[in-house]
Amino acid sequence: MSNRMIAAKALVKCLELEHISTVFGYPGAAVCPLYDELSRSSIEHILVRHEANAGHAASGMARISGKPAVCCATSGPGALNLITAIATAYMDSIPIIAITGQVCTDQIGKDVFQEADITGAAEPFVKHSYLIKDAEALPDTVKKAFYIAATGRPGPVLIDVPFDIQSAEIEFNDDDYSKTVDIRGYKPGTVGNKLQIKRVIEAISEAKRPLICAGGGLFSKNSFRLMIKMAEHCDIPVVNTMMGISTIPSEHPLYHGMIGMHGQKVANRAMNECDLLLLLGARVNDRAVLALESRELKVVHVDIDPAEIGKNLPATIPVVGDIKVVLKQILEQLPQKKHTEWNNELKKQTADNRSSSPAPVDRTSAVNPKSFLKILNRLIPSDSVIVADVGQNQIWTANNIALSGGGRFLTSGGMGTMGYSVPAAIGAKKAAPHREVIAICGDGSFQMQMMELATAIQHGINIKVIIMKNNRLGMVRELQTERYNDNLTAVFLDGSPDFIKIAAAYGINGDYLTDEKEADKALITLLASKKPYILQVEVNESAVSLI
Repeated sequence: MSNRMIAAKALVKCLELEHISTVFGYPGAAVCPLYDELSRSSIEHILVRHEANAGHAASGMARISGKPAVCCATSGPGALNLITAIATAYMDSIPIIAITGQVCTDQIGKDVFQEADITGAAEPFVKHSYLIKDAEALPDTVKKAFYIAATGRPGPVLIDVPFDIQSAEIEFNDDDYSKTVDIRGYKPGTVGNKLQIKRVIEAISEAKRPLICAGGGLFSKNSFRLMIKMAEHCDIPVVNTMMGISTIPSEHPLYHGMIGMHGQKVANRAMNECDLLLLLGARVNDRAVLALESRELKVVHVDIDPAEIGKNLPATIPVVGDIKVVLKQILEQLPQKKHTEWNNELKKQTADNRSSSPAPVDRTSAVNPKSFLKILNRLIPSDSVIVADVGQNQIWTANNIALSGGGRFLTSGGMGTMGYSVPAAIGAKKAAPHREVIAICGDGSFQMQMMELATAIQHGINIKVIIMKNNRLGMVRELQTERYNDNLTAVFLDGSPDFIKIAAAYGINGDYLTDEKEADKALITLLASKKPYILQVEVNESAVSLI
């Protein structure tokens, strides 16, 4: 059906045709035509309190829904505030569509009020970007943006729309918009090379000590289920990167924890003792894969992005393709095999590691994060979404949260963006309102995002927030203690407010936890709440990340 309408209305129609139910944003003059049309649509707008948090919320929604989510900001400072969230999504391969307003086309380049070259500024952090100069091209551009964001290696796409373009009248045809996208020069491959697939199968068949390293790419189209099937079929132990946490249930007998500089000893040891490493949907950055011992090691690296294969770790057998398609190709021909001795060895190491005592903590004045998270594990529903922020709280959560089948762990792994957890939890809860969604952050990171409590209240988004409070920027404090002769500087959070009183000012209930013996009671209350809830957990100021 073809109609004449202003481009802003056509843009909203495009979002509806993409089945977008929610837009996270913060309006301004340069996006008023869009917001005017948005108000008359079926799409719900979630008003965040800072533009970066619109992007983080879209990220949380995209990661749980499995499809692109949308955020919006005005021109100039509004658009620039989105860059942190765009870069965060880019590093973790999250498909978001960022729509920004821009000054009128005849004013671009004249340094007028609230003008910023957002497409230029964001260029290093986007999969692609568009500055719309022809209103008629807007619908086709939106269609391409969604296609680019969701295909190949997912990522953020920016659409910058000048004010006069939004107000210009164009012809819009629903049927034309629904046509298949065909972009010259952009043909992401999905099927793995058959010869390489054959080499992978031969390598698995010959290996005595194979190991799967599961990355965040396995969440694409729920590919982690095929990974588990392959692991079980050939009795292959599994470790994961931080972004790959919850790709396999924590209680699975083949699972041995997170790798990397903040990972678990057994997982890192397995990396150094395996004779075949299967990297599945993992970028293997510096924090994930430490320097492997110099030895003969076969590495199979499967990734949709050829630029990532061999970038940080040489690949013996590179396989470019959609992880789900490639795993299906492998499983079609893969003979069954057992690695009993190798598995028993790792199981014993894991059992010994779990039975070892945690580092001592002054329990008279603080809660042990490891013990606290074990209690949380026991109480949360199996399909819960845990969103960790960045800092010590991230490492405590990544190493100790034990999500069973259906649970999901989210964090900012590539960029390590503080202030991610609360807005991302808001987005995750919008994507899955029936699931328990809990943000875990430190008292430093919480103060970068606590304004979003207002967003949760205004829009009835019932997330829970756990604040690990030690009155320190804990990770930096730990680094200064270990490497700078305990010269603590600029890490003290004196002057911080009482977070429970802050929550109360927003109309949110909460409580303090200072005694580990009260943890069960405090968490049962938190989980029972049908509204947003805050729990402030007192943590020892000298606690270390691997406690």
